[in-house]
Amino acid sequence: MERISWDHYFMAQSYLLKTRSTCERLAVGAVIIRDKRMIAGGYNGSVSGGVHCIDEGCYVIDGHCVRTIHAEMNALLQCSKFGVATEGAEIYVTHFPCLHCTKAIIQAGIKAVYYSEDYRNHPYAIQLFEDAGVAMIKVDHSLGTAEELLEKGSLVDELISNLEKSNIDEEKVAVLKERANDLFHVPLQKNYER
Repeated sequence: MERISWDHYFMAQSYLLKTRSTCERLAVGAVIIRDKRMIAGGYNGSVSGGVHCIDEGCYVIDGHCVRTIHAEMNALLQCSKFGVATEGAEIYVTHFPCLHCTKAIIQAGIKAVYYSEDYRNHPYAIQLFEDAGVAMIKVDHSLGTAEELLEKGSLVDELISNLEKSNIDEEKVAVLKERANDLFHVPLQKNYER
């Protein structure tokens, strides 16, 4: 059995961090990675010791909750607070970063932004990332948790294996293998390549 990809692993970590969010409008999680190691994580929430949106509601001005510090910013600030360098690191975020977080990510020297969900992707943020040479990679996280992915992969593996042993036309089995590969995008089990 093969493991999930690094991208799906780190994206799953950002989704786990998202569950700590205290903002009622949108929960977001972010994790900063260097050399396949997590160096910081953050979620959107209030200033330490401050009132939380889940307790008193969001404090909205001009359509934005001003009480909330964004997940990306919290992760970057955690690095700053503990003296961890971010130059050349990567960040995995549940949602595409806002314009302000985009600027902070660039200034911190982050080289790649992996995100799962589009969220008001500002054209200027995209331009800034492109101009700074920061890669923007969308990671499909809609397939479920790592556990669910492995369970689905095991089931499909078993089904394909049983089909191969039956009297079904080899071309039909090959088509099903290809469809399974397209569905999962990443090698979960045997990747049906033998």
